[in-house]
Amino acid sequence: MVALSDRKIEIVRTLVESAPDKIVGGLQRALADTNGDTVLASVRQIVETETRDRLLRNAVFQPVAPLCVGDGSDKNSLVFPARALSCIWSGLKAQVPAEVAAAAKVSAEAATAVATGRRAPDPNAAFDSLVRLTADALRSGDQRDFRAAAEICDRARPGGAETLAACLDIAPVVRRAIARLPEWVAHASGDTNAGARLAYKDSVAIADDAGPRFFEMLAAQLTPPWMVLRIISAVMDKPTERYLADSEVGGFPERVMNAIDEELKAIAGMDLDAGPEAGRAAGRLVDLITQQVFELEVCIELTRESGWGRRILEQKQSLASVVEARLRDADKLSTAALPLQSSSRFSRPRKTGPKLDTPPDSKAVGRTMTLLHFAHEIRRGANHGGFSAAHAKAMEKIGGMIDHYVDEVLDHIRTGDVEDLKIAHAYLRAAADFNGLVRDNKAAELLRRRAATACEADSPQPLKPKAG
Repeated sequence: MVALSDRKIEIVRTLVESAPDKIVGGLQRALADTNGDTVLASVRQIVETETRDRLLRNAVFQPVAPLCVGDGSDKNSLVFPARALSCIWSGLKAQVPAEVAAAAKVSAEAATAVATGRRAPDPNAAFDSLVRLTADALRSGDQRDFRAAAEICDRARPGGAETLAACLDIAPVVRRAIARLPEWVAHASGDTNAGARLAYKDSVAIADDAGPRFFEMLAAQLTPPWMVLRIISAVMDKPTERYLADSEVGGFPERVMNAIDEELKAIAGMDLDAGPEAGRAAGRLVDLITQQVFELEVCIELTRESGWGRRILEQKQSLASVVEARLRDADKLSTAALPLQSSSRFSRPRKTGPKLDTPPDSKAVGRTMTLLHFAHEIRRGANHGGFSAAHAKAMEKIGGMIDHYVDEVLDHIRTGDVEDLKIAHAYLRAAADFNGLVRDNKAAELLRRRAATACEADSPQPLKPKAG
């Protein structure tokens, strides 16, 4: 097969170099099996070269790389345009190619040592040297790529270039802290708290206003980012809400509480017609809020009467309220999806048996499934969220309704009061699906077997041909 021309190779290289990391990674996986003298083999070589280059870049700029996302215009957190990272890396390679090559060499040696079980050399000194060069070059703007990076950052936010340079100033401190993040987040103790405090002091020794940047850079390394509250709490020895609110890092808890408000709105506005995934997504938000509230309560000394403590208490009450409302909706809709007939022979209308003259209402069944997926998703965190009793009561009520409905339908099938078995079976299948979410898969499968057995037993048997 004819190889790509040099001009087309350069076009592909330019496209690959400008693509986001996620796209480049996807291309690498897609081209992994390409070999030989094919057109794709040359593309694969370009992608692999770019992948190695980006791995080195991200290692050098590990403390700031996660902050370089999108267009850098997010006002709720410290971010920079992704293009700025590409520009400063290009600038480094153009301005100090020997130092970049040396960093690549020590990085490769470290990777080889780890793979072979030998003691690995520490590449951090080489990386930190490049970071310091970058901060200086970004401020001076003498080189074209660094000047472009500064302009991009300043367009995204006022003083963006200087803020990025200030982040690079404390990058060596943050790099050492990143290695200890799992320990700091997982095990709060005197030793781990002391390590976090020392790293914080090292950063503010470089710049008095470095504290917020230090925590922003650590938060970008964590999943989820709000786990940085544990480190803030360790550094400040579990501060009171008033002290933390008046400090330069008071925005971190505020950000979490604002996110909770948005998550509560999303749960309340769940689209019941969007299907089971919408229900599960809303259920995951419930668990997320529960975790966020827990972190706020554990990391900060709160007062229930006012301030953050009062706001968090109201959020917990709102969460319980919106969850209970959704559980009531699940009860109403499940009853509508498995309808009973009403008789007017009595002074008050009474439900006399399953309504099996029309097929199930697909909209009612779909909405019920959405809400039951929601209820199923929140079952583990119901106790911590403060709605365990409401959840248990709703599931017990819906489960009892399903049992009664199924018994009634099966009884009608046995007595021959069902005109269309297909309709009856459709209702039983819907009830089984509901049962699987209210109880478990075994309960759902048992109901499906009972339905299949009843419907098969009541189906007319085909006549057998006479012998001879």
